[in-house]
Amino acid sequence: MALAKGKGSSNESNWISFSDIMTGLMVIFMFIAISYIVEVQKKQKERDLIFKEFKATKEQLYAELKKEFKDDFKEWEVELDKDLSIKFTNPEVLFESGQTNIRPYFAQILSKFLPRYFSILMQNEYKNKIAEIRIEGHTDTVVALKFDVDPYIGNIMLSQLRSAQVLKYFRNMDYYKNLSPKDEQQLQFWITANGLSYGRTLDDNKQMTALSGKPTNNNYSRRVEFRIITTSEILIEQVLKEISK
Repeated sequence: MALAKGKGSSNESNWISFSDIMTGLMVIFMFIAISYIVEVQKKQKERDLIFKEFKATKEQLYAELKKEFKDDFKEWEVELDKDLSIKFTNPEVLFESGQTNIRPYFAQILSKFLPRYFSILMQNEYKNKIAEIRIEGHTDTVVALKFDVDPYIGNIMLSQLRSAQVLKYFRNMDYYKNLSPKDEQQLQFWITANGLSYGRTLDDNKQMTALSGKPTNNNYSRRVEFRIITTSEILIEQVLKEISK
C-alpha cells in the first residue's frame, strides 16, 4: 500500500509540474501578445501622425502660394494644383517647338516668380518638411530627331535641357547669387531638373492624356512645372511599402 501511495504521489507531483510549465508558457504568450498589440498601436499612431502632418504641410504651403501669387498666376496663365505643382502652360510664354531657349516674356515671369517662390520655401517652418523641389520639363509629341533617332529619348533630352535652362536662369539671378552659402547648399540639395519627354502630355482641358484618354494638345503639353515633394510623402511611401509586405 505504501508503494502504491508513493507511486500515486509521484504521478501527482509530475502532473503539477507539467501544469506549472503550461501556466508559465501561457503567461509568456500573453505578454508577447500584449507587447505585439502595443507595438501595432504605436505604429498606427505614428502613421496617423505622418498622414496628418503630410496633409497639414500641403494645405499650408498651398494656401501661402495661392495668397502670394493669386493675381500673378491669373495674368501669367499659371495653374497651382493642390498637389503643390505649378504649371506654366501658356504656349506663348514657354518654348518654341523643338527649342530650348527661354523666351523673353517667360524670362520676365521667372524673374518675378522665382525669388518669391523660393523665399516662401526657404522659411524655417518648411526647411525640415521639404525633401525635393523638382523643375520638370515636358514636351509635345513632335519628333526631336536632332537629339536622338528614338522619338521618346530625343524628347527626354529636349525636355531635360529645357528644365536645365530654367535652373540655369535661376542660378544666374541676383537673388540666387546673394544667398548665403548655407542656403545655396540647401537649394542645391533640394532642386532637381527633370526631363519627362511626352510621357505626361495634356489634352485641351489641361488634363493628362494618359488618364483622360483624349487627344494631345501639343501647345499645352510643351510646358514647365515646379513640384514640391515633402518629407511626409517619403515617409508615407515607406509606410505603404511596410503595409504591402
